[in-house]
Amino acid sequence: MATVQDVAKKAGVAPITVSRVVNNSGYVSKETRERVEAAVTELGYVPNTLARSLRSKRTHTLALVLSDITNPFFTLLARGVEDAASDAGFTVVFCNTDESEKEERRYLELLLQKKVDGILLVPARLAADSVSFIQSQGTPVVVLDRRLSEPLTDVVRCDSETGAYQLMRLLLQLGHRRIAILSGPPHVSTAIDRVAGCQRAMADFGAADLAVDVYYGSFTHASGGQMARRAVATEPRPSALFAANNFIAIGALRALHDLGVKVPEEMALVGFDDLPPSLITFPFLTVAAQPAYEMGEKGTRLLLERLSGKNGDPPREVVLPVELIVRQSSGNGPGKAG
Repeated sequence: MATVQDVAKKAGVAPITVSRVVNNSGYVSKETRERVEAAVTELGYVPNTLARSLRSKRTHTLALVLSDITNPFFTLLARGVEDAASDAGFTVVFCNTDESEKEERRYLELLLQKKVDGILLVPARLAADSVSFIQSQGTPVVVLDRRLSEPLTDVVRCDSETGAYQLMRLLLQLGHRRIAILSGPPHVSTAIDRVAGCQRAMADFGAADLAVDVYYGSFTHASGGQMARRAVATEPRPSALFAANNFIAIGALRALHDLGVKVPEEMALVGFDDLPPSLITFPFLTVAAQPAYEMGEKGTRLLLERLSGKNGDPPREVVLPVELIVRQSSGNGPGKAG
């Protein structure tokens, strides 16, 4: 295995010059840099990042702890994190908790033992507890997607309440008066905010004949299907379903298909989070779309600012806008063709 001394001898320079080229630190002339890079390539030299980390007390590693990497929303968020981290010379470790507090704590303990430089966290439940635990170890943390009840650290999220308000107001304007809300876990801030947005829209609309049922489950296909079946079984059944995320919407759509309920002719369906064009051939769902990539990118850049020491401001909350995209699934109103 080639060493830094081997590369220095091959390139005819001092070992410190090789280190400057490899770490991209300090001035090195263009001619010398090219000579060192050629020697690195020829000898197959791999820098000892562990030794570098011991000297700098940095691992140049960030961790992204999220709830469900299979969800396209979080996949896109993760790409934003990875791109921003890579641009700054950091690698990213991904951890999936499945909304489990136990798994989240296990991963956080492991990551802190491994001395990651910073953590981007989508909290499973008790966000304040997890944030306080990370900070007690002297590690910077940025919360993504979820809201904190107190300003413990930086947060980058979307305006879930306003997005839900817009979706519910659309259904009300289309004439729907019996609506079922298929929500996520009642202890997760995004579920709480989306139900609150729906309730605010109903209060502002002021229709006396409104009948709205709220079902709580998890942000999964299976849960979406189960909640949709429960809603359809009620009498009189709702004319519209509000799904609190894309997986719930997909599960609900499958359940309605299996039950022979046509969307939107017999029941309208709207949801949170869009699906990437690569996954669908015909965009159908009316959604409140969140800029997932931008959320991950902004959160990572904010974390890197904290790591660099350039940002000494108090914790801040960045709230990104949500875009209402109206498609076929919301239809034209009860009993009307879409």
